[in-house]
Amino acid sequence: MPERKTGGLDWAEARARLERMMEHAAQAGDLSPEKAREVLDARALELARPPLSERAAGDLLEVARFRLGGQMYALATRYLHEVLRAPELTPLPGAPALLRGLTLLRGEVLPVVELTPLFGRAASGTSGTVLVMGLGRAELGLCAEAVEEVTQVPRDDLLPVPTALAEVGDWVSSIHRDGTIFLEGEALLGDSRLIFDISDEGAA
Repeated sequence: MPERKTGGLDWAEARARLERMMEHAAQAGDLSPEKAREVLDARALELARPPLSERAAGDLLEVARFRLGGQMYALATRYLHEVLRAPELTPLPGAPALLRGLTLLRGEVLPVVELTPLFGRAASGTSGTVLVMGLGRAELGLCAEAVEEVTQVPRDDLLPVPTALAEVGDWVSSIHRDGTIFLEGEALLGDSRLIFDISDEGAA
């Protein structure tokens, strides 16, 4: 596919082409000079309008969408370090249901959690994919059935958090029109329920 050019439009040539079109239409009797001028101005305005990718770049949020327990979630990619496929997890006896276990990531111990218990639902037991998230370094792994896509979402498509979801924590930032739950990464990392003292634990 050829690369799309966004800044190389020859405005003089474009306007000259429109001028010729206007003159031909007027000469053919299809448009009066006044009407032709209106058409020309309208087309020139349309040409001057920047593409959506440029016009609304600040209104787009880049996220990774992932599925777990029949629910879609989204996490801003700036909190996402990498995705692990089927990592080996070491369960901890007596750990809360949301802590699925520990895994080793380049010699560092990483706690891996499942979000469904925080929504009052039973843990799904899924650990096929783990999203590694953190601020500056890997801090937490999120279980997922699959990562569906990395995409840009218009902020206008996001709705306020319903009261029922607001009660689970401030790390639920919004809801997409299609029902996807958007997670607030920084709040998620700071939630005391997802902070574990693993200094004396091993993942061997």
